[in-house]
Amino acid sequence: MRLHYNRGRLQPDSRMNGNGSKIELFKPFGEAFELMKRILFQPFDLKKWLVIGFAAWLANLGAGGGGNFNIPDGESKEAHKLNEAIGQIPQPVLITSICVLICIVLVLIVVFAWLRARGRFIFVDCIVRNRAAIVEPWKEFRVQGNSFFLFSLLMMLAFIVVIVIAGLVLIMPFIPRGNHGEPGVGFWIGLSLLVFVALCLGFVWALVCQLMIPIMYRQRCRARVAFSQSVNLVSSQPGPIFLYVLFLLLLAVAALMISCAVTCATCCVAAIPYVGTVILLPIPTTIGAFSLLFLRQFGADYDVWAGFMPPEFLPILASPHKMPAAPSASPGIPPELPPSPPM
Repeated sequence: MRLHYNRGRLQPDSRMNGNGSKIELFKPFGEAFELMKRILFQPFDLKKWLVIGFAAWLANLGAGGGGNFNIPDGESKEAHKLNEAIGQIPQPVLITSICVLICIVLVLIVVFAWLRARGRFIFVDCIVRNRAAIVEPWKEFRVQGNSFFLFSLLMMLAFIVVIVIAGLVLIMPFIPRGNHGEPGVGFWIGLSLLVFVALCLGFVWALVCQLMIPIMYRQRCRARVAFSQSVNLVSSQPGPIFLYVLFLLLLAVAALMISCAVTCATCCVAAIPYVGTVILLPIPTTIGAFSLLFLRQFGADYDVWAGFMPPEFLPILASPHKMPAAPSASPGIPPELPPSPPM
């Protein structure tokens, strides 16, 4: 059964699927792989790779990475000297420096989140219109990008509040009193539950983001509207969405294994920011196209190609049933996207 969003509710959409075919996973993935080949290899254009690679890098700016920094035993003397040097700094200067450093980190986090929000729409636009463009989609989706950025900050603050409250409930009662107390079983159970809650919140938000961006791109709506539609879609179609999430996790594991192999084969060149994204560009392009094609199955209101489709995509995305564009009377949904300018 297909769904149609109407006045805040998901309803059956007979326009999109008259033959009642089920939601699929492998078919859109195969189509996504073919789209990736059309976008990146037919024909191969290094300039196009660099531009789309920059869009993909921007869409994940500051979202991953990290490492472990351990001090070997042989360097304990140097670490001790560093601690002594820090101890000689006047306390007011040290506290001021730490506060300034924290402010700089927070500013960088906010800036990265803003750039990442705008970059997600740019990368989706590169896939949908098969073009290498940064400036035009940056301007075109300014409203949607800023709306998603502000909504993400609000959700982040809400998650922090929830985690703090959960920590007070699950951990605080079991913190040992006194200088010689050791954490008991209740403390570790509470800590495990807190980590589980944090992971669940992060997982749910990641899933909702996967759905919100294509909806906002297609309908030119604000983040609040897209969030409501995403929640309604998940609650109305939990089975297909659950399988979609499992399949995404498998793709993520496969992508991680390929990335590690390529990084080793290139002597860690692929670990350089942006350079690695360009080298591994077929992976994010395929996964991004797969998400768009999966969501496309739920109706014209979720089909980013409903108003315009590049001619080279027609042999791949042509459906056995005719798929009309969403009616212009639907609020917040443009009747047609402007055609892609020649590259």
